[in-house]
Amino acid sequence: MTSVPNLNYHLDDNNIFETAKDIFLEVKPNWKRSDIKFKIFDEGITNKLIGGFQGSSLKEAADVVLIRVYGEKTDLIIDRDAEKRNMVELYEAGLCPPVYATIQNGLVYGFAPGQTLDEKTVRDKAIRMLIAKEMAKLHTMKPKHISSKKCAMFDKLREWLDIIPDSFSDPQMNDRFKKEIRPKRDLELELSELEQRLENLGYPIVFSHNDLLLKNIIYNQKEGKVTFIDQEYGMYNYQPFDIGNHFCEYAGIGDVTDYSLYPDKDFQLSWIREYLQEWSRLASGPTVTDADIWKLYCAVNKFALAAHYFWGVWGIIQAKYSAIDFDYLGYAVIRFDEYFKRKNDFLSLQ
Repeated sequence: MTSVPNLNYHLDDNNIFETAKDIFLEVKPNWKRSDIKFKIFDEGITNKLIGGFQGSSLKEAADVVLIRVYGEKTDLIIDRDAEKRNMVELYEAGLCPPVYATIQNGLVYGFAPGQTLDEKTVRDKAIRMLIAKEMAKLHTMKPKHISSKKCAMFDKLREWLDIIPDSFSDPQMNDRFKKEIRPKRDLELELSELEQRLENLGYPIVFSHNDLLLKNIIYNQKEGKVTFIDQEYGMYNYQPFDIGNHFCEYAGIGDVTDYSLYPDKDFQLSWIREYLQEWSRLASGPTVTDADIWKLYCAVNKFALAAHYFWGVWGIIQAKYSAIDFDYLGYAVIRFDEYFKRKNDFLSLQ
């Protein structure tokens, strides 16, 4: 596996542009300092993202370098060394942009040209089929740096439950937390039940992205391809999780979250058929049957519950520690509300 240099820089709001120029010149020594232009990507809710390029515009730039500045206390929930290793191996497999370097509080890597998706483009037939095939390809990856091929999600969630706060210093936030989020003991019992129900489905464990929200999928119309970005939650997980999580993200994120946009049965069955046919082709598996598709459809919706739970717990932790201006607690409430609203219907699918 390619080694990644560590550069002795720390980025913060006081030195962000001049230090970013130093970093860009470390990885692109042929660039001219005076010609470096910046693009701040402000849609992320975990990290800050800064793009550097040369030329008249980002769209026309021949080469773009990104610096991801890690969010406050995100090391509590993200293994940054694993993220780097994931990206290196995925790049070597042609599945993500290159990693150039690490810095003290971030990562320097390549840019995937194209457009991020939204609630409309993700439903485009050509694009959604590309996503299904790309996910199948990702799920055949076996990163060499991960020794254990067991599902890591439930252990990760128990780690997160251990660090969720008991209260918030802001009285209004604390009142909402107490009223709208169930007690930790209830969440622990819920997780144990969910784990048992999902493990009993017997699906294979695959390397998964685990965070395929719409802004993490780049569509390059010119090349007719999609690229999955932001591999920080990549780990081994049950096969249906990535699909169920992705379908949940059709609802959007933040104030505009609308679960009426969760794809219906016919849409899901068509999507799953495309995924399974590609999965079977890559794995030299048997012909995909309607029964296979229906079985995975049932599992995907059950694992959508795990996605709601995952991001609900994540939201509580971020509400405590993140400096990004986003209503994390409100988002946690939305995800847990959807979890309990859908739980019985999804778990009863046969």
